Amino acid sequence: MSGREHALSLRPAGRDELPALMDMLMQFYAEDRIPLDAPRVRRGLDQLMADASLGAALFAEAQGVRVGYLVLGWCFSIEQGGRHVLIDELYLEPSARGRGLGAALLAAACDWARARGAEVVRLEVNRHNPRAKALYLRHDFRDDDRDILSLALSQAAA
Repeated sequence: MSGREHALSLRPAGRDELPALMDMLMQFYAEDRIPLDAPRVRRGLDQLMADASLGAALFAEAQGVRVGYLVLGWCFSIEQGGRHVLIDELYLEPSARGRGLGAALLAAACDWARARGAEVVRLEVNRHNPRAKALYLRHDFRDDDRDILSLALSQAAA
């Protein structure tokens, strides 16, 4: 990141900042049409903040102003060579977009993973968000041409 317009810093979100993080998260979920189960999401954030070995919740700041957040989580896959990082959430407020900060935030996520020994970073992007997908593809992520399937075990037949 060479230009001042791309200057971005990350810092861990503190427990006392959970309301601010949840506010941004709710904006992101509404914008990206992600169904929000607030107690479930809060439970996940509580686990993440209690155990740094799971990953990190980080605020993104530009010129001292909070402009977004990242949630990064450790995963395991033999196909990926073992432990790798999932960019679980990457969000920039609308007013911060179009200035190169999305690319800077993506690079910061990859730097975080690389600094901790990850060889692979993965992410998910909704099909209805071609702008985000184009950003990821421009930065050498590849479309694995797979679908992600989920099963809520609490609701599944035993």
